[in-house]
Amino acid sequence: MKRILVVGFATRHVVQSARRAGYEVYAVDHFCDQDLCQDAARHLKFEELDEIPDLVSQICNGHTADWLVTTSGAEDLSVQIPHAGPSAKCSARFLDKLEIQRFFEKHGIRTPALAEDGQFPAMVKPRHGAGGWRNRVVRSAEDLRAWEEEWPDVPAIAQEVVEGVPASVSCVSDGKRAVALAANEQLLRGGDGDRAYGFSGSVTPFVHPHAARMMAVAEEAVARSGCVGSVGVDFVVGDDDFWAIEINPRFQGTLDTVEASIGESVFQHHLGACTGTLPAARPVPAQVAARAILFADRDLVVKEDLAPLSSCIADIPWPGTEVEEGSAVVSVYGHGPDRAAALAALDRNITRVRQYMS
Repeated sequence: MKRILVVGFATRHVVQSARRAGYEVYAVDHFCDQDLCQDAARHLKFEELDEIPDLVSQICNGHTADWLVTTSGAEDLSVQIPHAGPSAKCSARFLDKLEIQRFFEKHGIRTPALAEDGQFPAMVKPRHGAGGWRNRVVRSAEDLRAWEEEWPDVPAIAQEVVEGVPASVSCVSDGKRAVALAANEQLLRGGDGDRAYGFSGSVTPFVHPHAARMMAVAEEAVARSGCVGSVGVDFVVGDDDFWAIEINPRFQGTLDTVEASIGESVFQHHLGACTGTLPAARPVPAQVAARAILFADRDLVVKEDLAPLSSCIADIPWPGTEVEEGSAVVSVYGHGPDRAAALAALDRNITRVRQYMS
């Protein structure tokens, strides 16, 4: 049995995928929720990112890992374990939104143009960071100044605003070629403030007239990126065309719905790609899978044990966990033969879960 060390801010989805694929898994994670602790042979929790190297050393002192896999926050980790994923240099390039902009423009991939000075409305986003946090549409110079005053030390870019459905394509790449595993509809939090464009779930597959062409563009982009393993490309899909938004050089939050939809191991495809083996063809979806992240509408303490609902939830908090208003509480899932059935199942399961959260 191969042994995998997964390190990053949130690793549960990768740990579970690797465990289901038959690997022994160790984890260094910020949350260490119930389901991660159940699937990881050993796990250590950190509060701040600078604690990661010492915790990795602790695990390596007692266990031998065959592969290191990193998620958000640990992309530049350097240890004496073979790394299954993009190099730190490649990751750094595609964690910078200005570099992503230049990459898309260089290769003729349609993307929202950078906004000129004084051009409004514009989408302002930090050059570094994940999950859509702090992205904001500014409609005037006053709006832009307000954002800059709120985040004075955060380098940012501003793009033209494009309208459409948030979507993504999950690929695997060997560094020269890429194969799309699935196209996904992305669910965003909505509302106002710095979390409005934050990721809050997904539906896989994304059934749309542009989906096949979007997958082809994603394969081209990922192949040209030089990244290896699991790599995602975010899009906004309009009525007549679509725009590439970002490249994500790591496992994406859509992993759960991709795996549930195609019935294949995303982690196994990732490791295969890192060692030079790609799927012979794009997987065919077997069902529609939906995920929604539930967020706290107030400061709360999780009093009930949600583990009995594990058949339809993940990221299960321990009883007694304190959750700040606006933070994630738990992920909920629904499946069905089509989008409507999957979302109906998701809604039923959300209703069940909320009974434990009141």
